Amino acid sequence: MIEILDDFFRNARGRKVVATEFLLLGLKVDGKGKVYAGRIEIPPAKIARALGVDRRVVIDTAKAIASDDKLLHIFYRLEPRAFMGNSAKELGFDTIEIRADPKRKGVVAAVTKVLSDESIVIRQIVSDDPDLFPDPVLTIIIDGKLNAEVIKKLKELKFANAITVK
Repeated sequence: MIEILDDFFRNARGRKVVATEFLLLGLKVDGKGKVYAGRIEIPPAKIARALGVDRRVVIDTAKAIASDDKLLHIFYRLEPRAFMGNSAKELGFDTIEIRADPKRKGVVAAVTKVLSDESIVIRQIVSDDPDLFPDPVLTIIIDGKLNAEVIKKLKELKFANAITVK
């Protein structure tokens, strides 16, 4: 996806920054160039202030996206999601963060197999897109707390560069 934005906004660095942020946050752009978080319209001035750009850059970015069929079809379907990783502890859940080669196959399968074999319920799985995040993390929120035996089994998996339990 980043390659598409690089190509489309190759002569407009500020617009690429804004479009990338829309993508990261799951902000939707409609056919009129309006920006939404879910069903809530977000004023361009608020986005501009948060990103440190002029509001016209935000408006122009959204209109450029709306005018391109391919980008509109992508951005119109984006949705923000609640990420529980940073508040899991307060909810009584443990969080497993795994750093591994993002191109490696079977990482999610291997981890979920260990958890499934131990009858652990998964509440949420979020995998960072390696094209959008320089240090992608696979985050798994589980119902309850992990015991030492499960942590040991997870750490025995050969693919992981690092496994952190919070």
